[in-house]
This record gives sequence, C-alpha cells and structure tokens, in this order.
Amino acid sequence: MDKCSFDNFKRTKDCLICIDSDGCAMDTMDIKHKHCFGPCMVREWGLEAHEKAVLDIWNEVNLYTMTRGTNRFKGLLLTMQLCGERGICHVEGYEEIRAWVDKASALSNTTLKAEIEDAEKEKRDCNALKKALDWSLRTNECIAALPEDEMLPFDGMIEKLEKMHEFADVAVVSSANPEAVRSEWNRHGLVSHIDIMLTQEVGPKSFCIKKMLEYGYDKDKVIMIGDAPGDRKSAEKTGVKFFPILVNHEVESWDRFMNEGLEKFTGAGFDEAYQNDINKAFDENLGEA
Repeated sequence: MDKCSFDNFKRTKDCLICIDSDGCAMDTMDIKHKHCFGPCMVREWGLEAHEKAVLDIWNEVNLYTMTRGTNRFKGLLLTMQLCGERGICHVEGYEEIRAWVDKASALSNTTLKAEIEDAEKEKRDCNALKKALDWSLRTNECIAALPEDEMLPFDGMIEKLEKMHEFADVAVVSSANPEAVRSEWNRHGLVSHIDIMLTQEVGPKSFCIKKMLEYGYDKDKVIMIGDAPGDRKSAEKTGVKFFPILVNHEVESWDRFMNEGLEKFTGAGFDEAYQNDINKAFDENLGEA
C-alpha cells in the first residue's frame, strides 16, 4: 500500500506521533549537508576560491544554529545572504531566488520548475532560478550516490517505532525530498512501522500536521518529534505538542522520549511546565546564525 498519500491513510488510534526524518530518525543530516548540499552549491556557483568559508556558513545555517533543518531553498538563500554580509563573496542570483522563495506556496523542485516555465513563457529572466534548480537536482543525485552503509537510522529506531505504534498512529513528516526519504525508510525496514509518509512534495510540515488533524485527533493527543526549530514552529502553529531531538545528543534524546516523554504524552503529565523544560534544553543546544 502506498503510504505517501492521504487517500490511503486510516486513523486507528487516538494518538498521533509525527516524526521528522533527517537528523531525527535517520542519522543522515551531517553527511547530506557536508558532502552534498554545500559542495554542490560551491560547484554550481563557481565558489571554489571561497570554498571553506562558504561551506562553514552552509553548515552553520543548516546544522548548528536555530535555522537547522530549514527548507533547502531557504538554506541556500540565507547562505548567499551571509556570504555577502560577511564580505566573503557575492553569490549571483540572490534577489531573484529570494523573490521566488517569498511568494511560493511550497518550496520544492516541482514548484521551482513551474516558476521557471512561467518565467520563460512571459520572457522573464530566470537564470538564477535555473541555477537553483540545477543545484537542487545535482544535490539529490549526490545524496542518492552516498554509501548506503553511512545512511543509517539512529540506534534502536525499529524497536522504538514498534513501541510507539502500540499507542499511536505514526507519521513521517519531513521537508526532505520524497525519493530519499522513501528509499531510506524502506531500505532499513522502518516503513513497516509507520502509517503515512509526508515529505517535501506534500507541503510544509505545518500543512501536513493540519491535514492529519482533520482525521479527528485531539490536538493534545498529537506530537511532533524533531531536531530543528522548524519542527517546533510547525507544532506550535498547529497547536500540538513538541519533543526535541537534540543535535549531538540524539540517542540520549530518544531514550528520554521512550522512557519518559511517551508515557507523559499518552497518559497525563505532558503539561506546559514539561513542554517549557524540554524547549529550554532545545534552545540551549543551538545558537544563532
């Protein structure tokens, strides 16, 4: 059964657990950004003369600060901006890409292709958008070529998913491209323990959570588990709970959820004080770009 469609989903439990993929369930965040996203940007824009500085900014924006986990095109835009603001280099096309990011209903290869097609029909300049699309597609190709033995779930994820599934419906809610997420979750047998997989092509995480709420879940019985501020924002925007997976403390974070958070969530005790406590730990673990 296709688990990537709302059409095939059926609610079976009172609780719903939404889980991000990269950097949360899958230990794939660092390798994708350090080996693919950043280096592909350097090559696409010919920034080899400033490679180390550009890659440092890319990793700062996308891995180690409060913009961690942002959509790839937003990450690209912020990296371009900071390269200019810090006097490292000017990255061509910033204004054009920003205009698209600001107005697009969803930020994906599909919507970018559609914007390029519209621009060409209207005879508008879209060279920067074409470069952004080429970069995104090449990044996907690079990710697909990464060694499978380095693209692993965090320790014990199958067992954790099995236990969660006893108490709740489980949804993958990720901003990553669908091909990569499907491949990784299928390859490691994780997909057997989830009910639906929602990725970049479906829409923003808040949209996905909102759609899931339409199946009749009480907001107090829905939680988003994630490693990035965007995961928390999506939870807050939709009025559901949030549990953070802390960068460089992922296994410990999952242990805390399984040993403490899950019981509080499915029973009683996941109150405002507890939410504030884990939010504080999350904030302290990340800095500002």
